[in-house]
Amino acid sequence: MQPRNSRLNSSALRGAVDLAAVKAAGEAAQKAEQARAERARQAAAAEAAGEAAPQAGYELVIDVTEDTFETEVVQRSAEVPVVVDFWAEWCGPCKQLSPILERLAEEYAGRIVLAKIDVDANQLIAQQFGIQGIPAVMAVVAGQLVPLFQGAENEANVRKVLDQLILVAEQRFGIVGGTGAPAPGAEGAEAVAAPHRPEDPALAAAHDALDRGDLGGAIQAYQNVLLDQPGNTEAKLGLAQAQLLHRVEGLDLQAVRAAAAADPKDIEAQLKAADLDLVGGHVEDAFGRLVGTVGKVFGEDRDAVRLRLLELFEVIGTEDPRVTAARQALARVLF
Repeated sequence: MQPRNSRLNSSALRGAVDLAAVKAAGEAAQKAEQARAERARQAAAAEAAGEAAPQAGYELVIDVTEDTFETEVVQRSAEVPVVVDFWAEWCGPCKQLSPILERLAEEYAGRIVLAKIDVDANQLIAQQFGIQGIPAVMAVVAGQLVPLFQGAENEANVRKVLDQLILVAEQRFGIVGGTGAPAPGAEGAEAVAAPHRPEDPALAAAHDALDRGDLGGAIQAYQNVLLDQPGNTEAKLGLAQAQLLHRVEGLDLQAVRAAAAADPKDIEAQLKAADLDLVGGHVEDAFGRLVGTVGKVFGEDRDAVRLRLLELFEVIGTEDPRVTAARQALARVLF
């Protein structure tokens, strides 16, 4: 006989996922945007005064070697798109392109990081990337290689490519750079204060529906908000939570776990088990299960698991250290 609580329902799930995480993540995103606006204001003021623009709180242009590639490129790509510039001292076109990339990396103020690799000193990396000629520019996002272009390009074309890269990183991988880390010696600096923002009535109604356990109503309400405000972080996170709870409603816990254990390559079983893990508070188990599954499957199956993992990242909140660790693990599996 099955235990009475082996079948989950919406009333049992109410409160299983902390709604406060949605609002907290939204506030964090607002503060990050405010910080970016403040950096832009400071740069404009410095330029008007004829002074040097303030520097970002972390290095935007880095020299990468075979020894530092894993940490500086692969792991960092879980948090910000890393543009990789393959160059050499003897390469004339490289000397035309590199200053453009470096200037734009500074201008984009943390939305990308530029990693420069000298192909003469790091021949193994160049071989692994299949570099046939330089300059060659690629990107790594969430551990995945994204070819950009080869040969020298003018600044306008490079800017278009970088803008598209940033858009893809956010929409497909949920990675938004630009928040940055505190500059060395600035630990005591006063944080930029975000202005108070009245809560959107439509968003408040969606939150209320989720809190009541009206999953269908919450999903529809969040989708309505996103129709008018596609970039609304709170609505994205709330929708991810509502969809998660809706997916696990009525699932037989024991049956799902048995199916997942019986066949590690059963995609549907692994997805359901990960959902149940997350709702049950076993966040690391949920992430670990899906990262492991990504390493076992290929093609459309791999993409489906990766996308579900990104959805679960949204549920927990991208600032959570468990999400950061899982992104790094996913990058190692995919790369």
